[in-house]
Amino acid sequence: MRQLLALTAAFMLLGLLAAPAALAAVDGYEYAYTYTYDYWEDMRESPDAYRARLMISGGSLGIPGGLKAPQGLFVRGEDIYICDTGNNRVLQLRLTDSSAEVVRVIDAFQGDTSPLTFSSPRDIYVTEEGDLFIADFNNNRVVRLDRDLNWKLSFTKPTDATFDQSVSFLPKKLVADVSGRVYALAQNVNKGLIKFEADGSFTGYIGASKVRYTWYDSIWRLLSTKEQRAQQEAFVPTEYDNVALDQDGFFYVVTRTFSENDLRSGQAEPVRRLNAIGDNILVENGSSYVIGDLQWAPGNTNITNSGPSKFVDVTVLQDDIYMVLDSTHNRIFGYDQQGNLLWAFGGVGNSDGFFNRPVAIEHMGLELLILDEAGSLTVMTPTEYGQLVYQAIGEYRRGEYEASAASWTKVLAQNGNFDSAYVGIGRALLQEEKYEDAMRYFKTALDRKNYSEAWRLRRMEIVEDNIGLIFAAVAVLLVAPPLWRRIRKVIWEVKQAS
Repeated sequence: MRQLLALTAAFMLLGLLAAPAALAAVDGYEYAYTYTYDYWEDMRESPDAYRARLMISGGSLGIPGGLKAPQGLFVRGEDIYICDTGNNRVLQLRLTDSSAEVVRVIDAFQGDTSPLTFSSPRDIYVTEEGDLFIADFNNNRVVRLDRDLNWKLSFTKPTDATFDQSVSFLPKKLVADVSGRVYALAQNVNKGLIKFEADGSFTGYIGASKVRYTWYDSIWRLLSTKEQRAQQEAFVPTEYDNVALDQDGFFYVVTRTFSENDLRSGQAEPVRRLNAIGDNILVENGSSYVIGDLQWAPGNTNITNSGPSKFVDVTVLQDDIYMVLDSTHNRIFGYDQQGNLLWAFGGVGNSDGFFNRPVAIEHMGLELLILDEAGSLTVMTPTEYGQLVYQAIGEYRRGEYEASAASWTKVLAQNGNFDSAYVGIGRALLQEEKYEDAMRYFKTALDRKNYSEAWRLRRMEIVEDNIGLIFAAVAVLLVAPPLWRRIRKVIWEVKQAS
């Protein structure tokens, strides 16, 4: 018996040693590396949606100085552009199977302007034609270069009265549209995206945050003098931290300026999708807002990386799926078009798939690229599970509802705790007019909104299927009372006559 127990214990120990750790200790808590949240906002362990394929350091690139405090990242086709901010240059890379090769080091350019070098470049945007827009932070400009690094134009400090002339123009993030218009975020400017036309002229702002006052603030402003109200202007709109442009021309912006109370109530809006006039049209599912982690340790200063998620960047993939990068817990959160959390993964550390000071995220197809200010670039590729989720969402968007339901069923086979899979099957069945089946899946996911819609459509279907009986019943109800009164009257007259 002792030999049997010893053998059993040995096998159990070997199993524990061989199995990968499902949970990682972060901020004093245990988190699954990849997880989601259920209806009750409880964390649910999930199969890994992504795995680290490459970790590229400055030393592995074989260039002098390596990577020094890089800040900006952009992908165009097969080319990766990194703003190597501390080294005052931009690196153009191309991935290989095991690392990346340096296509060119961009530290100077040609043209009729000065200086012809960069000073702390913070961000870059590259057009399909190959033109480069670079946020040249300490040179107080955005420069536009052609693919051969010839200077074409500089976007400088607006002279308009709406721009505080006492503040330096320090562009930190930018995007450009197909017409060559530039939309920049500048340090200490809280009026939204600064818009420049293709000729360099300033034409205003887009998407400034709406001002929200507490009752105390409102009363104080009523009692304040004109001078006191003017001094309060500095506390008004919040400043955006990053911007991305999706394939439909909408702006995704993120901000880290909010209170925890506003975050819980949905008023903070740390991620926004702005249309051309600056309105936030991001869809959220209503049960939980797009805020990253739903569980944190507020106010506990003894825990490293405590507090709510604060997003420093966003990238938009196919089918309006977007990924946001959390600088508080060094995680990546993925959301679908409806604002449903698909997965969260990452953490603080030096191992593959963990980060020290992540500052930027981009995508190349379905692969994710995460830039770390510590001097590295991580390339992450979707697992079979992650690809199944993308497939199910894509099939639904293309109108392939039966195929989408089948793909979501495969997802459920790997992750039975994934509410979005139940909702995905329900939505597919809803489009196929299988309302009762859809209701069962919505009920499992506790999705009241979609359940109510399925039940409404089912009621309409019941009415349509029984319209003849309904009309007959209505006719009987309308005809029967006067007919009965007439019969009673005839009977009474007969009795009177007899």
